Amino acid sequence: MNVHEMLPETPRDIRLGLTRAEDTAFPLRWGIIGAGDISRQWALASGECAGASISAVAARNGDDAVAFAAALGIKRAYGGYEQLLAAPDIDAVYIGTIDRLHKEHSLMAIAAGKHVLCEKALAKSAMEAREMYAAANARRVMLQDGMWTRFMPAVEHARALIETGAIGDVLMLQADFDTYYTTQAATLAFGEAKPIRVQVAGKHYGPGGAILEYSGNRFANLAFIPYPSEFPEVTEFIGSKGRITLEQPAHCPTRLTVRIPEETPSRYCNTGKPAPEQRYEYALPDTIKIPNGHPNQAGFIYQTEAVHRCLAAGLLQCPQIDQQESIRNLEVLDSIHALKEGEPGPVPSKSSTTNHSNYG
Repeated sequence: MNVHEMLPETPRDIRLGLTRAEDTAFPLRWGIIGAGDISRQWALASGECAGASISAVAARNGDDAVAFAAALGIKRAYGGYEQLLAAPDIDAVYIGTIDRLHKEHSLMAIAAGKHVLCEKALAKSAMEAREMYAAANARRVMLQDGMWTRFMPAVEHARALIETGAIGDVLMLQADFDTYYTTQAATLAFGEAKPIRVQVAGKHYGPGGAILEYSGNRFANLAFIPYPSEFPEVTEFIGSKGRITLEQPAHCPTRLTVRIPEETPSRYCNTGKPAPEQRYEYALPDTIKIPNGHPNQAGFIYQTEAVHRCLAAGLLQCPQIDQQESIRNLEVLDSIHALKEGEPGPVPSKSSTTNHSNYG
């Protein structure tokens, strides 16, 4: 199928001609490291992938692993990770442990020759991520950043519109949620560009915000919301010719709205005439049932299916968020976290004009 004939929500790996849609059936035998709730939700969604089978689960506490396996119908459970990683009938590992252990557990799996899908945040820093990717590349296995947002059909649609210039040049991004989800929206909006200036308000891991300035007078305005609160959680890509809105919950959206006016795209330049709205909705698979799940967690399946397709094609990364983009995102996070802690931090830019400051 010609790229121009594809639906806008077509997964990027297929849209770029890298994989085949039918290869979601490529067989992979999965092991799970971590028996927490995020692993449970991933397993319930990913078990619906045509080629996926879950062979085993491992946790530090063997009783937790046994209970997890019993609840989900998984045949084997281990107390500790070494036996799972040594098992010859496991091709790939999903890592759902806490963030600070992702590097350790990913490197263990990579050393065992397993492909790895690691829950976000992939690493604590860009430096850690580089080390992890270097190990995976040396071992010729996949290490995939688990930023599942990028695989949601609504986000695939938004990216296709941005990349084809449907809204012109992206001039501003506005997003609210936490640091990790909002910064990945910025890297989606501005591609390979790196911010030349970062301003931050708020304390580390608390509410606040950041302004990322890019060359060409472009900005990302990020709000880190307080918990609990009734926050909007929408993401908007504001372009020279139109606007894309990922509707709530924007970190895992099923709806987007596109506004492309017939005249100059500013209500202050065209007698206040509003842009027509095109609304799209992408329902989650109704075969996936996740009791007591977070919003839209059935969407994990899109990420898992992409991993299957990419490995079937011999690829060791998914183009929805490849290694370089994963590192760019973590570089921005490094800068934000350093500034929120009141320490100077490296902005991911080679420009000598880079500047850091706190505001508010």
